[in-house]
Amino acid sequence: MHYHHAASKSLLVLCAATMLFSGCAGARPAAVATPVPAPLAAQGAPSAAGEVVARVNGKEIHRNELERSKKILMAGQPAIPPYLLKELEKQALDQLIGAELMYQAGLALEITDLDRMADAKLAQIKSGFKDQKVYEKELAGISMTEEMLREYSRRDLVIANLVNTRIAPDLKVDDQEIEKFYAENPERFEQKEQVRASHILIGCDAKATADEKKKAREKAEMLLKELKGGADFAKLAKENSTCPSATNGGDLGYFGRGRMAPTFEEAAFALKTGELSNVVETGYGYHLVKQTDRIKAEKVSLAAAREKIAAYLKSRKTGELVASFIGQARQEAKVELLLK
Repeated sequence: MHYHHAASKSLLVLCAATMLFSGCAGARPAAVATPVPAPLAAQGAPSAAGEVVARVNGKEIHRNELERSKKILMAGQPAIPPYLLKELEKQALDQLIGAELMYQAGLALEITDLDRMADAKLAQIKSGFKDQKVYEKELAGISMTEEMLREYSRRDLVIANLVNTRIAPDLKVDDQEIEKFYAENPERFEQKEQVRASHILIGCDAKATADEKKKAREKAEMLLKELKGGADFAKLAKENSTCPSATNGGDLGYFGRGRMAPTFEEAAFALKTGELSNVVETGYGYHLVKQTDRIKAEKVSLAAAREKIAAYLKSRKTGELVASFIGQARQEAKVELLLK
């Protein structure tokens, strides 16, 4: 279910998305992303870092960084067939090498208050978690410490500065390009029906005992009575929901069909705006769903899409320039591939 991955993917998504630029010319423009830069591994003990899988101008990339990068590439994706694992590993390593080449080039540029900006970025990351325990669990899930994440954020800023000042400082997208893209891709601008919903999840694993499931359902039924009696939904969500969305009062944002568990989706789309569901059971536990808005299916106008098209095209152009930069840098660098 889409929302259920919000916590487990949060740091993986951060690692893939905050470093905005890919070393792969074929990467999807909307996700021009690079995994965590390799030298973070050097902060741990050699035994923890694992074998050296590559060197970039003498800087080592270790096995643990490669494994983390593979996790990032696979986040939210279906299981990778065994015969494609080697290709995935190669792609992850190529991105790590590209990130290191960009970081090394970025170090030649001066950035005022880099440490302060890195601290601010780390604070922003932490603020997105329900509490310290959840944050620490997510860090452990990708084998990172807070200091490693801070250094990651610092390196991200160095690379972003390189792109913004040297690689693509004057990149522009004109109206003609935007209009051409809109005309040639009509299927992209068909807005499907969406709803916005909030929920309270009383988590219960599918393998839980009958007694555990009974207690979870009883708690959900009790909360339903409170809501029907006038209790504040957001307040109860913050106090009781086991979903990461609890920090936002249970708000899941907008979603279309096919993104949620079937029973949850059926309930959310069947509700009227402002209406509350009965207890809904999924493999994640028991939910109370409140629909808060609905967007009807429609054709998105050029005026409404213009800003997003411009961002998409700029991202695509940036990806191409970055790929060219990395390709040239790799020719001039000493890159040793040691992956077994």
